[in-house]
Amino acid sequence: MEKRDFIKAGLTAVGTLLIPRKILALEFYPTVNKSEWAVLYSTWCGTSRDASIWISEGMNGIADVFDVRENPDLSKYKYIIAGGSIRSGVTSKELQEYLAKHKEVIKNKIRGLFAVCGNMKQPVTQKQYENFFDNHLIKLTDAPKVPSKVFLGRITWGLMEPDVRKQMMSFPGMEEYDNLKRSECMEFGREILKSNK
Repeated sequence: MEKRDFIKAGLTAVGTLLIPRKILALEFYPTVNKSEWAVLYSTWCGTSRDASIWISEGMNGIADVFDVRENPDLSKYKYIIAGGSIRSGVTSKELQEYLAKHKEVIKNKIRGLFAVCGNMKQPVTQKQYENFFDNHLIKLTDAPKVPSKVFLGRITWGLMEPDVRKQMMSFPGMEEYDNLKRSECMEFGREILKSNK
């Protein structure tokens, strides 16, 4: 390799490292330019991240997808879908705090709500809808009646915090499982679009 090529390669590598992380944050999620839609989620083990991406896919990729830990600025978006993984009947502390702090920004923009819950591998009932939406997410967002969906989640031992993993493994017969269905998430995305025509 010539000295000049070596220096160019080195400068390119250093320049790449200087790009702010926020600019690269959405690189993974395919979207249409100038999107009016955003999906905001919180997750512990990645299940709600996958659900959010698949919801956007069901909307033909028109929604930008944000992890609440990115502390995204959602003021430019016209429509927002919000949700996340549930533990002990509530979403993460980060999502709860974000929604409370940005209540004025998201006011009147919520067009869909979702929750991802392992539900001990049991089918979702009306009780979960009341607990997760009526008693939790609707209160946090001041959302009107919008499409809402509870997705069954998954357990991956290696992605859990040690104390949570230990607690979950103590349940008789508990094992890793994956009940999140891409087709259900995509269908929910289509339902949201249809309800906003």
